Amino acid sequence: MKKNNDLNQSSIDEVISECKLRWKIEEFHREIKQLTGIESCQCRRASIQKNHIACALLVWVFLTRMAKKVSQTVYQLKASLLADYLSQELKHPSLKLSFI
Repeated sequence: MKKNNDLNQSSIDEVISECKLRWKIEEFHREIKQLTGIESCQCRRASIQKNHIACALLVWVFLTRMAKKVSQTVYQLKASLLADYLSQELKHPSLKLSFI
């Protein structure tokens, strides 16, 4: 069995490959936290937490696919989606506010 922290690694290519894989995992964790609100679930029931995590993963997959299609980062895509939504709401608010 291969150890992750093996100090007797014989191949630089294997080390580089391992580092690239670890970096991809770090990117995934950062993106899913920053883009989907996965940490903001305050529910206690396990089934609801599972649903929240599943929805967050689906959002991340959607953003990742769309970002690749439009040649943007996931952060740029989310910002543009929010900007489009905000400008649409300012032009035609979905909630009418009335002052007393």
